[in-house]
Amino acid sequence: MRSLVGLLMTALIVVLGYWYYASKTRSSVSPGSPARVISTVGVQSDLLSIAEAERVHWAQHGSYASLDELYSSGALTAQKSGRAGYTYSAETNSSGFKVTARCDANAMPGCSSFAVDQSMQVHQIP
Repeated sequence: MRSLVGLLMTALIVVLGYWYYASKTRSSVSPGSPARVISTVGVQSDLLSIAEAERVHWAQHGSYASLDELYSSGALTAQKSGRAGYTYSAETNSSGFKVTARCDANAMPGCSSFAVDQSMQVHQIP
C-alpha cells in the first residue's frame, strides 16, 4: 500500500511538473501561426548578423556603416532589405549604431518590431 501511494505521488508530481513547463513554454512563444514565429526568429537572426557586420566594420575602419555600405563591402553576403513583412534600416553615428526591423502592422496585425545596437541584444520596440 505504501509503495502504491509513493507511485501515485510521483506520477502526480511528474504530471504537475509537465503541466507547469508546458504552460510556461506556451506563454513565452510569440502569438500567431508557426510561419510568423519562424519569420520572427529569422528577423532576429538577421539583426544579429547585421550587428556583427557593424562590429567587424568598426574594427577594420573605425566607423560604423550604412546597410548599403555593408552590402557593397561584402561584410554582409546576402543582401536583404527585409523579411516576410519586415523592413530593415540602420542608424549610425560615431559612438554606435541601431539596426531596426519594422513590421507593417497593416499587413501583419499584432506583429512586433525589433532593434539591436552595439550591445548585441535584440529587443522588441514599439
